[in-house]
Amino acid sequence: MPVLDVIFSMLVFFLFIAWIWVLISVIGDIFRSDMGGAAKAIWVLFVMLLPWLGVLIYLISNGDAMADRTVKQAVAMEEAQRAYIRDAAGTASPADELAKLSGLKDSGAITDEEYQKLRAQVIG
Repeated sequence: MPVLDVIFSMLVFFLFIAWIWVLISVIGDIFRSDMGGAAKAIWVLFVMLLPWLGVLIYLISNGDAMADRTVKQAVAMEEAQRAYIRDAAGTASPADELAKLSGLKDSGAITDEEYQKLRAQVIG
């Protein structure tokens, strides 16, 4: 019997952690949504006073919108991360570098000799 008690305790602990996860996800989505402040306050009160019923009703009524917001947030974060990586990596092509050098030479920021030296570095 002690083995069954351990298994039951592990199951209860897992369900408790899953419940906390769902509760935090729902409360986070309430604050992330575009509904007004009064509606957010009512939902939070409903979820806090009647947690099981509040979470269940929120998931039924706003489940699709919750999924859409989560996907949009993930896509926005991925795009921001990709843009940051592109900026940090400096993946400019040799043609871009040559155009920048030409612009610097035309503006007088570098001499013709410096231009030729830097151009040779970009090409070679």
